[in-house]
Amino acid sequence: MARLPRLIVPNQPHHVIQTGLNNQDVFLDAEDYQTFLGWLRTAAKTYKVAIHAYCLMPNHLHLLLTPSDDNGLGQMMQWVGRYYVPYFNQKYVRSGTLWNGRYKTSLIDADAYFMLCSRYIEFNPVRNGLVARAEDYPWSSYCHHAGIRPDGLVTDHAKVWELGNTPFQREAAYSALSEPALSADEITLISNALLKGWPLGSQQFQTALQKKMKRQVLPAKRGRPFKIKPSAE
Repeated sequence: MARLPRLIVPNQPHHVIQTGLNNQDVFLDAEDYQTFLGWLRTAAKTYKVAIHAYCLMPNHLHLLLTPSDDNGLGQMMQWVGRYYVPYFNQKYVRSGTLWNGRYKTSLIDADAYFMLCSRYIEFNPVRNGLVARAEDYPWSSYCHHAGIRPDGLVTDHAKVWELGNTPFQREAAYSALSEPALSADEITLISNALLKGWPLGSQQFQTALQKKMKRQVLPAKRGRPFKIKPSAE
């Protein structure tokens, strides 16, 4: 089944992934991670995209973000690539593309899945055996949310503010919330939505989104063409 056209909705959180060409590493040393994050911070500010959570893995990256308009997310990703790819190619004496096609994204129902998606992103290094604890990985937003180290790249989402009235309460609640590991079903749910470009949300969220956007946002059931019902207004 072909992927749906990319769905970008202003002021809604999105989960983004971008992978290296043929799964090759795109970050080889600390300077690479720091350089990428510096350009990401500049681009996010320039194009008015709020970064809520992130994780840079050796061969791919995850972002949880909210764009303020239709074009900011794409412009931000393009801007960062325009600077990072030549930097990487020059440093490692290579040429050509660095990424495995365009980035992929999944629109997120914040009420139902924001915190789960944030945990999915920040615990990626643990699931992949790079570290034993999320706080031991320096290239993610977990230390910011857990109160270990502030991160100027991160803009806390409203769902994080709901965790407590003070920074200490929010950080403690976030750490406690992160204790149970994600189940295999939760990981599969998030991964499938992201890789196939599906929105991740409740049935009510998905139905309302499809009506609002007046386009198919979920895979059509086999043999039943997608239709938009006429508005009663």
